[in-house]
This record gives sequence, C-alpha cells and structure tokens, in this order.
Amino acid sequence: METHTKVCFGYLSILMVTIMMLLQTAEGQGGLKLGFYSSSCPNAEAIVRSTVKYYYDNDPTIAAGVLRLFFHDCFVEGCDGSVLIEGSSAERNALANRGARGFEVIEYAKSQIEASCPRVVSCADILALAARDSVDLSNGPSWNVPLGRRDGRISLASHVNLPSPLDSVAVQRQKFADKGLDDQDLVTLVGAHTIGQTHCRFSSYRLYNFTKTGNADPTISPSFLQRFQNICPVNGDGSRPVDLDIDSQLKFDVSFFKNVRDGNAVLESDQRLWGDSVTQKIVNNYAGNFRGLLGVRFAHEFKKAMIKMSGIEVKTGTEGEIRQICSRFNY
Repeated sequence: METHTKVCFGYLSILMVTIMMLLQTAEGQGGLKLGFYSSSCPNAEAIVRSTVKYYYDNDPTIAAGVLRLFFHDCFVEGCDGSVLIEGSSAERNALANRGARGFEVIEYAKSQIEASCPRVVSCADILALAARDSVDLSNGPSWNVPLGRRDGRISLASHVNLPSPLDSVAVQRQKFADKGLDDQDLVTLVGAHTIGQTHCRFSSYRLYNFTKTGNADPTISPSFLQRFQNICPVNGDGSRPVDLDIDSQLKFDVSFFKNVRDGNAVLESDQRLWGDSVTQKIVNNYAGNFRGLLGVRFAHEFKKAMIKMSGIEVKTGTEGEIRQICSRFNY
C-alpha cells in the first residue's frame, strides 16, 4: 500500500510539474499573459474575431494575408505592430513586404475596440489575435494567445531582413535561430504556406533557366513541372497568383508537407527543406501516411510554435505605446 501511494504521488508530482511548465510557456513570455484584457477590455478578443470573420466570409484568402502580416511583424523589431506603420521609409514599404495585405482588417478591429476601450488594446495584440483567428477560420487549430504587447515606435524598411524564397536551409535556419526559433519551429511555421499564394515572379525562375542551365529546377517533380509551367508560362505575367499549396489553398492542413516531400513545392526555399536531413525528417513526420494522426501532430506543433514566435522581442509594461491608429505612431 505504501509503495502504491509513493508511486501515485510520484506521478502526481510529474503531472503538476508538466502543468506548471505549460502555464509558464503560455504566460511567461516577457510579461505576456492569458486574459490580459479580461477587466480592462473584456470584449477585445470577440471584436477581433468578429472582424476577421467578416472579412474572411467576403474573401477567404484574407486569412493567409493576415497570418503572413503577423510573421513579418514578429521577425522585424519583434511582435510590436511595426509592420502596420505607413510611410515611405516604414517596414511595409520594404521590398519583402510588397504585396502584404490584411492591414484593413487590423485597422477596422482597432477602430471598433477604440470605440469600446480607448487606448487600452495594442495593435500588436490585435494582430496576434487576428492571426490566430485566421488559422482557426481556415480549418486550422486555435489556441489561447498570451497578451500584453505594446506597440513599437520604430518602423524602418532598412531593418527588414525576412526569410526569402531564395534562402537555403542554412540561411533560413540562421534567420530563425536569430529569433530564438529552432529547426522544429522553422518547418512548422513554414507550414503556414498551406494557405496563401505567391506570384509567378517569385518562382518562375525555377521553371525555364534555373541556375543558367536552360533547364528547370531538378527538384521539381516531372508531373508537377508541366502544371507549374502552365500557371507561369515563359515571359508570362509575373503578377499572376500561384497557390502555395497546390491541393488545398484555402484549407489549413498537411498537404503542403506532402507537396514538399513529392517535389511539388512552389517556392525554392520550401522545396529545399527536403534536401536537408534534419528538416526532411520533420517534413516527413508531418507528411506521413497515417491519416488523421499527422494532421493532429502538425496542428499541435503549430500552436506551440505560434505561441513561441508571438513572444519574440515583445514590448511590455511601459515600453512602446498603445497606438490610437495602427498605421501611425501617436506622436
């Protein structure tokens, strides 16, 4: 009986430690915590959700735009809403942010929240919530977003050094590592390409004269090559959209990883994940053949990676400001 009691106590102790670690992960990101606005602006999350749903119902592709906006925000100056600032020298005018969309979603949510709780909820937090809701509405996972971010006061195009479609795995790995993200995070977060589009100008170079050989990128599967060339013909319109997930562009699922495994990725940087032994293993885990289990695995890891990314270099407490309008600094 005594031994049984000790064993049970041991399991209970392990369980309590695990729960504490999960709570610390969710609430220990530089002062962020769950339910941050529960008293000061209890309707904030509901307002963001209804706003995102309104825009999503009118155009489901906006979900990928908002999610991408959040990525681009967090990788420059941290998750502080700096990508939302307008101006000729601001982040959103950097080459890597041309074509970024979803700004109107954040601005409208902000205006609705300001009418209810003026100068309380940051644009950075609105963007974090809108990214979560965009994934959820696209048949992806949902998660509790730790809140309390403040808006940054710096937004410069010259500071933008985002992961690029041309990046090797080594370069991608370094850019993610610089933000405290590991290989698991890298592959998982790139999985956001399961929704969204790019343009032919960012990928057609792979189709006709790759590395000046006169041939296509050899990592593109022969069965996909013809289809890809039909979408992006030689000397065609560079602004023509291309689905990043050729099978289910509007559905947040694991078919993106199957495409990478099978040589059907649109972006070179995505396809390169299959050429590195470490990232290949992670891709293969998500793309495996066990229906159901693989989707659950990716959804679980994506939630963890998004919470981790959303804590990058956040401003809290008295840092930064709470903008009245997301596209411009208060002063």
